[in-house]
Amino acid sequence: MNSFSPRKKLRFASTLLFSILVLPLAGCSQSQQEAESDGASPDTSMAETHSGGIPSGSGSYDDFVGLFDEFLMWKDPARAQGNVPNRDIAGKATEVYPDYSEVAVDARRDKMDAFQERLEDMSVIDWPVHQQADYLAVRSRFDQHDFTLNVSRPWSRDPGFYVDQMLRITFTDLPLGNEETAALRTKLQAISLLVEQAKNNLTEVAADYADLAIFNLTNADGVGHGYPYRATPPAGVMGWYQDFLQRAAEEQPDLESDIAAAQQSVEGFHGWLTEHRSNMTAQGGVGREKFDWYLKHVKLMPYDADQIVTLGKRELDRLWSVYALEQHRNRNLPTIDLPTSSEEYAARISSTDKRIREFLVQNEIITIPEYINELSTNVPWIVRPNGPNFWEQVQFRDPTPDHLHAVIPGHRFDGEVEKNNTHPIRGKMTSGARAEGWGVYLEEGIMHTGLIDDLPRVRELIYIFGIFRAARVPADVWLQLNEMSVTEVVDWWMERTPWLDEDVARVDAEIYLRRPPGYGLGYTVGMLQMQQLLADRKQQLDDRFVLKEFHDDFMAKGRIPLSLIRWEMTGLDDEVSDLWDRQRLVR
Repeated sequence: MNSFSPRKKLRFASTLLFSILVLPLAGCSQSQQEAESDGASPDTSMAETHSGGIPSGSGSYDDFVGLFDEFLMWKDPARAQGNVPNRDIAGKATEVYPDYSEVAVDARRDKMDAFQERLEDMSVIDWPVHQQADYLAVRSRFDQHDFTLNVSRPWSRDPGFYVDQMLRITFTDLPLGNEETAALRTKLQAISLLVEQAKNNLTEVAADYADLAIFNLTNADGVGHGYPYRATPPAGVMGWYQDFLQRAAEEQPDLESDIAAAQQSVEGFHGWLTEHRSNMTAQGGVGREKFDWYLKHVKLMPYDADQIVTLGKRELDRLWSVYALEQHRNRNLPTIDLPTSSEEYAARISSTDKRIREFLVQNEIITIPEYINELSTNVPWIVRPNGPNFWEQVQFRDPTPDHLHAVIPGHRFDGEVEKNNTHPIRGKMTSGARAEGWGVYLEEGIMHTGLIDDLPRVRELIYIFGIFRAARVPADVWLQLNEMSVTEVVDWWMERTPWLDEDVARVDAEIYLRRPPGYGLGYTVGMLQMQQLLADRKQQLDDRFVLKEFHDDFMAKGRIPLSLIRWEMTGLDDEVSDLWDRQRLVR
């Protein structure tokens, strides 16, 4: 493990100790080779862009806000204007450029350099703490985009970058009016151009990326995040084009020729990938040096890769231990059966929602704004030939764990609060670890406030959710350090997670390898940061601490990185003070 400063040692130790609820500190349960990797981008280096310290340039806070708005519009005009962006396999917004050629990407790099230079010329040293936190949050977004342009480079390394853009057009409901038909036809006709661009640009393809793209083109993923329901899921992207063609034949025949032509282009791309697969041997991860840089300057986390692996393993041990104790406690109680119909499942969701909302109010957990109405839920009712997948095994039995995480007061509640956030910076950004860490914190945290005291078997489901989140942490790191392949991660997870099936494990491994690095570890590490913040505020306020006020204050800070929220809420700067001395990624 890398050496720490005394302050970092204390911070890291306190986080570990906070996670220990049952067991004494134990050794790691899984050894892992700590081989250094050159990573994905040997031509990208670190270089000092300023001598350190808080910037003392000429730009005002208003100039800073204007720069951020300009960046958002340049980076993704459609999304900045409220239009629906392209989506990846998990339904998340994906980076989309009109042109991915070397010339076009170099032009974007030049523009990004100009944005960074303007950002560094702000008079941040004169701003109050909350505005300095805004600055670091925005800088992390700039650095993330720099990282995509210079290290991740999905347009040249990941065939799935193009496959994602081919898929969701096939979900279009038919028939369409004249204007929508014209727009759809334009998109369909562009598929052939997208394929040709992909063939030209994919010059450094990672082996894992190639295998995942080939699989997704020809196989149903077994999960179907956001996919329309089919009793028999189509066989991958190519199968969805056949499904689209069949629907068009019945509902809008004038689109058949355009759909068929697009389908032929997609099939040609699959053939090209298969033919050239033997030459696609690059590594999927970014390597240790770049990943540590990313964790610090993009995720704004106070831990490096090795420390995060230790935290993840320790949390995995803790959760397995409390799961074992809870099962023993409940050994003479009936288990929770799966529902037998969609109606029974819907009733479980309805009663869960009512129970959670009442509990939050009656027990003064968090303020529910008047604009929070009915919220949608995850995990639709699906009857699968091989039985429920991992998420369904939990959700169908009792919706409580995911309702806390993803509905109220988790993601959907969180998202509605964000929609009503008019702050010029914080109303326009989201930190993944902040969003997911909050969601995971709520699962076990609200349980400890008494929500399911009368539902002991549901506590077991809470721990199962936590086990999978904790197992993601070391594997997410190992993927980025090129110490495990996707296949090895799937096997490692399945050995350590109750009910985990191969489909969910593979899709999750793909999501966390192909998304910007570190998303998978953000669930548990973000939760640990939330617990640390809770502990800090309780120790500072002692008898004056009020949980509802803590949660409301936290929500009011927006969805910026948790280290910045902690700085604002506690006044403790130990996790941010060394962020000012930053080395920028340069070409």
